[in-house]
Amino acid sequence: QVQLVESGGGLVQAGGSLRLSCTASGSIFSLHTMGWYRQAPGKQRELVATITRASTTTYADSLKGRFTISRDNAKNTVYLQMNSLKPEDTAVYYCNAEAVTVRSGLLYNYWGQGTQVTVSS
Repeated sequence: QVQLVESGGGLVQAGGSLRLSCTASGSIFSLHTMGWYRQAPGKQRELVATITRASTTTYADSLKGRFTISRDNAKNTVYLQMNSLKPEDTAVYYCNAEAVTVRSGLLYNYWGQGTQVTVSS
């Protein structure tokens, strides 16, 4: 099994910044694409950004320029730097990772428990 633990969420004023972290642990053979998604109250979960093991990134069009995703493969950790935050960025942010476990040898998709980000106006 693979566990994803997020940290770094919280309350911030509009215009502020936050940095989210997500570390993967468990019986990991290899980690592949990692990413961040978010879900605001009453809305569907949506893509924020993804990053491959080779650090190729994709972003939701509306977030380009404000959010930056990065990863440290040695630490099995993915980061999300969020700048110029807006009240509409308020959501639960979920970490996602594709991983091959030692036991199964198969690629599965895993989710973290989520971290709340609240941006006040």
